[in-house]
Amino acid sequence: MNELKKSILVSIWFMFLTFPIMVIRVNSIEKTVVWRWENLALIGIGSFVLSFVWRWALRRKEVSDAVADSGSKETGKFSRMLDNPALRLPLQIGFLALFMAIPWVVTTYQTNILISFLLYVVLGLGLNVIVGVAGLLFLGHAAFYAIGAYSYALLNQYFGLGFWISLPIGGILAALAGVALAFPVLRLRGDYLAIVTLGFGEIVRLLLENWSNLTGGPSGISNIPRPGLMDAKLSVADANIYIYYIVLALAIITIIAVSRLKDSRIGRALQALREDEVACEAMGIDRVGVKLMAFGLGTAWAGFAGVVFAAKTTFINPASFTFFESAIILSIVVLGGMGSNLGVILGSAFLVLLPEYMRAFSEYRMILFATAMVLMMVFRPQGLIPEKRRVYTVVDPELNTAKGGQI
Repeated sequence: MNELKKSILVSIWFMFLTFPIMVIRVNSIEKTVVWRWENLALIGIGSFVLSFVWRWALRRKEVSDAVADSGSKETGKFSRMLDNPALRLPLQIGFLALFMAIPWVVTTYQTNILISFLLYVVLGLGLNVIVGVAGLLFLGHAAFYAIGAYSYALLNQYFGLGFWISLPIGGILAALAGVALAFPVLRLRGDYLAIVTLGFGEIVRLLLENWSNLTGGPSGISNIPRPGLMDAKLSVADANIYIYYIVLALAIITIIAVSRLKDSRIGRALQALREDEVACEAMGIDRVGVKLMAFGLGTAWAGFAGVVFAAKTTFINPASFTFFESAIILSIVVLGGMGSNLGVILGSAFLVLLPEYMRAFSEYRMILFATAMVLMMVFRPQGLIPEKRRVYTVVDPELNTAKGGQI
């Protein structure tokens, strides 16, 4: 009852504050005043419902936090379903079959949207290696995306190299650039590292804009060839389907590679670096080598995605690789759950697919995006699907007791 009274008071307060703006409308031409009482009713009902739901959600969060602090382990049906090996493989096969069949039953426009979605999955998983696994705040991922795209465009323009030869070269060049960036920032962490990587991203963008003789400047590079299929002439729709399968294969390879990386010796070293850098070095792990490897591996996937992006659009310019692009990729990782591959995929769907399918609300897109981020930070700061850490149990033979720990 107390929460109900508070929501009613909030509703009355909002109605009072918005009354001059939402209710009174002056027609200066006819010199009349229009009273829009229906707006006042909508504001009152809306603010009451939102306030009540907000308080109910906060109460649920407090209860769940209390349960977590007490040591109880509570998992939802979705988490239990994903943890079940008998269901995991059929789900994976089903989703793979669905994505394989989608291009043949949807329009070219829908295929283009799915290509963008899969590209952001690759970009998000690459950044997840740096931010989620290694714990390094990185704000310049779009720069390496641009390096991959311009590598293919310039190699094709000046040397006539095709897509399949330029694809590994673009990834290698982006990885080398990531390692080169890592050397001067080895001692930096947190906000300082973020500022330096942000500055590097702007340096790359400005270099592409001002080196007009090589990159074309703001005009960019056009007529970039799409990947060929054994000298066959493909229509625009067929070329999109072909590129879709290339991106799908790249996304599957990225998911497998990042999953294997997290469970490998290198992945354990990266996670140790994330938890405590001093303790990591004290345990004999080469901090310099681990950081260089994190930057190199994470940026390589951005280079691969950049090559595919250039082949898909057949035109690139520096405006496609601004800081906003880096912010979107970082938001995908944070929103989905840092360190979680499935979370990155879900975050990509939320930030790439939803805006395309909700164009009716395009004027309020940034407001909805900001609201969603605020709600996530309040109610689920660990992300939509947080990283699941392995629990190891060690049995003490003397006391005959078990001690658990997380890694």
